Amino acid sequence: MRSPWAREYERTPDRYIWGIEPSAYAVEASALLAPGARVLDLGCGEGRDSVFFAGRGLTVTGVDASLAGLRKAERLARARGLDVRWLHCDMARLGLRGPFDLVYSCGAVHYVPRRARARLLPLLMRLTRPGGYHAHVVFTDRAIYVEKGEHIDYFAPGELAGFYPTWRVLWREETVIPCAQDGTPHGHSVEQVVAQAPPGRRLDRRPPGLTRGGPPR
Repeated sequence: MRSPWAREYERTPDRYIWGIEPSAYAVEASALLAPGARVLDLGCGEGRDSVFFAGRGLTVTGVDASLAGLRKAERLARARGLDVRWLHCDMARLGLRGPFDLVYSCGAVHYVPRRARARLLPLLMRLTRPGGYHAHVVFTDRAIYVEKGEHIDYFAPGELAGFYPTWRVLWREETVIPCAQDGTPHGHSVEQVVAQAPPGRRLDRRPPGLTRGGPPR
């Protein structure tokens, strides 16, 4: 992964640059799950969403390539008396066993190079319980703003939903989200998708072939 945020986490050990309250997307995704459900939070950063999920009674694994970010995440979880499994690794080289009820990422998968994520997303499907969910927010190339020298392999509009031709796409939106992390107000175009795995799908079954193009309607 080529995210610049690891440097920011190292530079701000005593400040949570994304805050400590959950994203609105995490709050919405959590409503899909019953207590005890297993959540995989990819690119969890400083841990605000992972800790929120744990606070809702979910069993959470948070993954990030930044050790400094995970230290902050662990501190936040400890302050709230919550237990989260933190995994320090590049999500493109993920080595985990499922199944998970929710695979979640908020602004992370677009840092994975295109070739690597063509392998990653089918892997995540295999790690998902039948009837489980994926909830992802990724940057698209509709409106590009380069922040802190980051290197992003942008998704094309509709590309993320196109990974789920046999899943039920419960919600999809393309929008522009405001940001000012570098001190300059700007926007990032994003695609947001919530998809549900088919019921009764075998976890060891080879995932369906990927498609490019528009999402199921």
